[in-house]
Amino acid sequence: MNIALLGYGKMGKAIEEIAKKRGHSIVLKVEEDIENYDLDSSKTDVAIDFSVPKAAFKNITTCFKHGIPVVCGTTGWLEDYEKAKKICEENNSAFIYASNFSLGVNVFFELNQKLANMMKGLEDYSVEIEEIHHVQKLDAPSGTAITLAEQIIDKNPRVDGWQLDDAEKDEIPIYAKRVEDVPGTHTVTYDSSIDKIEIVHTAKSRQGFALGAVVAAEYLKDKTGIFTMKDVLADLFEN
Repeated sequence: MNIALLGYGKMGKAIEEIAKKRGHSIVLKVEEDIENYDLDSSKTDVAIDFSVPKAAFKNITTCFKHGIPVVCGTTGWLEDYEKAKKICEENNSAFIYASNFSLGVNVFFELNQKLANMMKGLEDYSVEIEEIHHVQKLDAPSGTAITLAEQIIDKNPRVDGWQLDDAEKDEIPIYAKRVEDVPGTHTVTYDSSIDKIEIVHTAKSRQGFALGAVVAAEYLKDKTGIFTMKDVLADLFEN
């Protein structure tokens, strides 16, 4: 499989390493913005975007217009997500966006939903989320933390929304910390006067994110449509 890397920072380099180990070729490396690069659709099976928020929408939609499927892990641009989906469909391309491609995190998402469903009737428990990332991460809270919050909101009728730091009684507070050399730690906490329940996912390196992105690209090749990591996991479990 021939892969275009859109974003060639630490994540891009980790994806390159994993992709090559799995027998794939890197045919294009874009630092951030695709505008000044020659994108050859005849030599590109899938693009993987881990660029920056300001470049993501242009990178993704340029690929769609060339008929190139895109796996995107860039966060902080989702106000344009519906537009991107529409352009994908108009060009019969394919798209997977995920706030986190780690296979372990996607299992964590499933646990979060099950726990939220169990806790929705226990009114003595408040819920909060903490995320810790490296100082180079530009957006806060992380896309993963937002996904966790949205899953809880969907399951718990007592929760109306989320806020960064200061939240109302019916909102989930998300606390974002930036620390040197932390790939990503997410904690969901339910707290009451008598006890506390926590689920935690701790990334040990970028390799997990990179592997998940490459596995998603393998899944997306030769497909059309909008997919999620649930589809990728279902395919893995079936095989």
